[in-house]
Amino acid sequence: MSFDTDIAIVGGGLNGTALALALAQAGQRVTLIDAQGIAPRQSPDFDGRSYALALASTRLLDGIGIWQDIEPNAQPMLEIKVTDGRAGDGPSPMFMHFDHAEIEEGPMGFMVEDRHLRRVLMDAVAASDLVTQMNGESVVRQHVDAAGITLALANEETLRARLAVGADGRGTGMGQRAGIKRIEWDYDQTALVCAISHEKPHNGVAHQFFMPPGPLAILPLTENRSSIVWSENAANAAAINALSDEDYLGVLRPRFGSFLGEVSLAGARYTYPLGLSLAHMMVAPRVALVGDAAHGVHPIAGQGLNAGLRDIAALAEVIADAARRGEDIGSDAALARYQEWRRFDNAALALATDSFNRLFSNDNPLVRMARDIGMAAVNALPGLRRGFIREAAGLTGDLPRLMRGKPL
Repeated sequence: MSFDTDIAIVGGGLNGTALALALAQAGQRVTLIDAQGIAPRQSPDFDGRSYALALASTRLLDGIGIWQDIEPNAQPMLEIKVTDGRAGDGPSPMFMHFDHAEIEEGPMGFMVEDRHLRRVLMDAVAASDLVTQMNGESVVRQHVDAAGITLALANEETLRARLAVGADGRGTGMGQRAGIKRIEWDYDQTALVCAISHEKPHNGVAHQFFMPPGPLAILPLTENRSSIVWSENAANAAAINALSDEDYLGVLRPRFGSFLGEVSLAGARYTYPLGLSLAHMMVAPRVALVGDAAHGVHPIAGQGLNAGLRDIAALAEVIADAARRGEDIGSDAALARYQEWRRFDNAALALATDSFNRLFSNDNPLVRMARDIGMAAVNALPGLRRGFIREAAGLTGDLPRLMRGKPL
C-alpha cells in the first residue's frame, strides 16, 4: 500500500517543528500541517514571549542541528532564587538558592525569545528535503485501518500516512477524533505575561516569588531585559490587564521590588487562563500525542515546553529504533513503548505543579510557616539542593538519547 508520507504531524508550533526535524534526521518522510499561515509565525518582531529551556532541552536542539543558530540570542540561567512573601512586604528570610556552579554540566538552562526559537526551527524545516509543509490547512476527519491512517483536509484533499502525531495543543482535534479523553480543571488563575527593560543587570539570575494569589517569575533575557510570568486570580488579572501600561507597571512594581532599578515594558502584554489538562492516554491506533496535546500544566516551574521536548525526543527515538528493526513505525507495539516511557513522567509533572500551586498560592499562616521551613531545609542540605538543580536542568530520569547529547 502506498503512503503520501511516513508521518503526518498536525500542529506547526515549536513541538511540531522540532519533532519534524528529529524524525527527518532519522530518515522519515514527514508532512507538517498547520492551520495558521506561515507569515504570522515568522515575524521578527519582539512580542514579549519567551521560554525557559532546560539544559537537556538545549541538547536536543543541538542534536537536531539548530542550537548553534539559537545560542547567540540565548541568555544562560546561572542561578535560581525562590522566595515567599506578599506584595509590598518583601520576601521571607527563608528561601532556596540554586547555583549552576554546583553541577558540572554548565548553566541550568537558557532563556530564549519566541521569535528567535521559532524562526530557527521554521528555517530548518524549510531547508529539509524530508519535510513537506502544509500551511493554512487543517484536518477535519481521520480514518484508521490496519496499515495506516488517512487524514481528510479542509481543502477536500486526503493524506495517507503510517502514523499521525497530534501536536495541536490542549484542544487537540487529533486526540478528540481518536477518542482520547482528558482530565481537566481550572485554577481560577490567569497568567499575565510581558517583558520588561530594567536599569540594573540581572546577572543571569532567575527569580520565583510566591505570593498568595499566585507566583511571579522574573526570568533573565538578553540586553538588560527580563520575562515576567505573573499569576493572579482571574478577576484581579482581568482588571490589571485592562489598565494602561503605566498603571499596569504601577501594580507590578510593589510585587517586583526595586532590585533591578527602574523598569519599563518591552513588547506586548498577554494573558492566558491557567488550568490542568491531562490526556488519559498518549496514544491511540496510529496516533500519538505530544506536548500540550498530551499534557498542559501550570507554569509554576516553567516545565511546559521542556516536557513537550522530552515527548519529542522519546517518540523520535522509539520510531527510529522501530524503523531500524524493520517494524511498522505506527504499530500498537511501537506506540505502547512511547506511552510507557512518557506517561508516568507527565502525570507526575502534572501532579507536582498542581500540588506546588495549591501549596504556595494561599495565605494560611500555618501553611506559610511549613513551606518556608521546607525551603530553608532544602537550601541547607547540599545533596538535596544539588538534586533540585539537576531536576531544573532536566538531567534526571530516563532521558532519551537526544537529551543525553547522543545521536538519534
